[in-house]
Amino acid sequence: MNLEKAIRSNKFIVTSEVGPPKGTDVTKMLEEAKLLIGKVDAINVTDLQSAVMRLGSLAGSYLLKEIGLDPVFQVTCRDRNRLALQSDILSAACLGIENILVLTGDHPLSGDHPQAKPVFDLDSVQLLEIINTLQQGKDSAGNELNGKPKFCVGAVVNPCADPLEPELIKMEKKITSGAQFFQTQGIFDIVRFNEFMTKVARYNIPIIAGIILLKSGKMARYMNENVAGIYVPDNLIKEIDGSSDKKKKSIEIAVRMVNDIKGICSGVHIMPIGWERLVPDIIDASGI
Repeated sequence: MNLEKAIRSNKFIVTSEVGPPKGTDVTKMLEEAKLLIGKVDAINVTDLQSAVMRLGSLAGSYLLKEIGLDPVFQVTCRDRNRLALQSDILSAACLGIENILVLTGDHPLSGDHPQAKPVFDLDSVQLLEIINTLQQGKDSAGNELNGKPKFCVGAVVNPCADPLEPELIKMEKKITSGAQFFQTQGIFDIVRFNEFMTKVARYNIPIIAGIILLKSGKMARYMNENVAGIYVPDNLIKEIDGSSDKKKKSIEIAVRMVNDIKGICSGVHIMPIGWERLVPDIIDASGI
C-alpha cells in the first residue's frame, strides 16, 4: 500500500524519514531504510535538512523506490528558482516518485555553507500552486506540458506555533493550493496538539503528527530555546536526563507519545534524527 492509498483507506498512517549522506556512499541510508520495508506507509527523504549540503532528495527518493519503499520527495524553496523546482518535480514524476512534501526551507545561515545565497524565489504556498498547475498540464508560465505529473502532495504545519492563528491561515492557504495531507512539527505537548486538532477539524484533511526521538536533555533544551513551536516539558527533560540508557528511554517516550495521539490524528511521522535503527522498535512497541 502506498501513501495515497493509505490516506484514502483511513488507516492510521505511519511514515518516517532518512537523511541522505554527505557524500556518495548510500550504504548506511539504504540499510536503515530496508528495516522499514513493510512497517511504514512511506518514507521522507530530506532536502538538505538544516541547510547542510548533502546528497539530493531526488536521488535518495529514487534509490528508496528501487528497494520497494514509497518515498516522499521533500522539496524546499531555499536553493532553487521556479525553473529548477519545476524541472526537478517533472524529473521526480518520470522516476516514478508519487509523493511530494513542500517546505520553504531553513535559511543557509543555519547550515554548513552560511555564505551560500538563498533563493526563495517561491514560498511553500506558491510552490503548491505551481505543482497543482503542473498536474493540470501547464507550467507556471502557462505553457502546455507534453505529459503531466501526478502526485500525492503534502505540506507542513506547526501545531504549537505561538500565536497559532497565522499558522492556521497559512494552513488554509496550503489546502486551497493543493495540499492533500500535512505532516507536523515535533509534538511533545499533547494538550496543545489536541486543541490544534479541534481547531482544524473543519478542514477534514489528514494530519500526521511528528514524533521526534528525544536523545538528551541538552537536545530538548536546545529545541526549547531555538526551534519555534517546539516545547519539551520539564518532566520529559528530567526523564531523559535521569536515564542511564538514553536509547531505551527515547523509545519509551516515543511509544508513549504515539499511544497518546492515536485517537487524535490520522497518523504519525517518526523523525529519528540519526537514530533510524530505533524506528522499527517504536513501531512494534506501539502496535501501529
